[in-house]
Amino acid sequence: MLSHHLNVTIYEKGKTIGRKYLVAGKGGFNLAHELDHDSLYKKYTPQEFLKNAIQNFGVQELRNWYQTIGIETFVGSSGRIFPKEGISPANVLRTIKARLKDQSVEISTQHEFVGFNKEQKPIIRNAEKEFVPSADYYLFSLGGGSWKVTGANSDWLNHFEAIGVSIQPFQASNCGLNISWPTGISNFHTGKPLKNITICHSGQSIKGEAVISSYGLEGNAIYPVSAWARESLQKQISSTISIDFKPQLTEAAIYEKIKSVKPKNFSKALKLDAQTSSIIKHFTTKEQFLNQGEFAKAIKKIEIPIDSLRPIEEAISTVGGIGIDNLNADFSIKKHPHLFCIGEMVNWDAPTGGFLLQGCFSMGAWAAKELAGNKKAD
Repeated sequence: MLSHHLNVTIYEKGKTIGRKYLVAGKGGFNLAHELDHDSLYKKYTPQEFLKNAIQNFGVQELRNWYQTIGIETFVGSSGRIFPKEGISPANVLRTIKARLKDQSVEISTQHEFVGFNKEQKPIIRNAEKEFVPSADYYLFSLGGGSWKVTGANSDWLNHFEAIGVSIQPFQASNCGLNISWPTGISNFHTGKPLKNITICHSGQSIKGEAVISSYGLEGNAIYPVSAWARESLQKQISSTISIDFKPQLTEAAIYEKIKSVKPKNFSKALKLDAQTSSIIKHFTTKEQFLNQGEFAKAIKKIEIPIDSLRPIEEAISTVGGIGIDNLNADFSIKKHPHLFCIGEMVNWDAPTGGFLLQGCFSMGAWAAKELAGNKKAD
């Protein structure tokens, strides 16, 4: 097979590349999730938009690539994929930088994209001047609206809109939910976990853990719900989540455990922690809280109203940016096919758990494959 070499220069606004990569690794460096191609692309919204990219460069391809650069990975009990013990996010980033250097990729830091010229070519600004890089193709990966600590912002949206590309304002995704807690919960239970629960919204369910915060709820069982809640809130219809505090038990089994127990001992018989009991008490009537049958129902389904989502500044990811209708199948802009857009700057969504990074890698690999094909045709 012939190798079609492409001369590549990366222009980075910050002092170094990969800052968001490092931030993502602070909470456990989840690189991907062990799903096959057909299951993986269905985790993305909209599904069909990323299908080709995911099927071309899925989880196994990503793990193989990491292995080729010396990064061994393993699959955790939850199906999430991590670097092997002792390999830090900084180690991974250094290894990627070294690979780029070996492949003669030039990296120019503190070079910011500031707009387009009359030929719809990008204008770059550094400390000394503004210039237009000479290239056949330009690939943008400008990020979403979250993680401003890494330098992310939405200033670039106006530049794309100016050349006829439709955009959507960024909105928070994979974020906490604002809930109007009573003072008995916010004052005494902030920071406490709700373990081994199932969260339901819009007919969908997520198993995991949540944490009570002063503003509402956050955690791995909450973040995926934010996408469904956002849709409900945008339609200006009431949005609620329901919590099953004992997903491992049926309602009948719960009733059997408390049918002969006095109401004051329900929580003890079911081994409920104080925060769970407090939530159940607040979101039920006195009659329900003191009745064995009604208490059993409440354990399986407590309805909690959602006020709103947390702001973009606190979100793990965002939706919005370049509308997918602007893009060809190879992620080039239909009106300007010399311009490509990948990553979170494009309006797609995915839950946490490695899917966000995987989506970005898959898009990059697919765009690179198409660009290499264009080079071959030339």
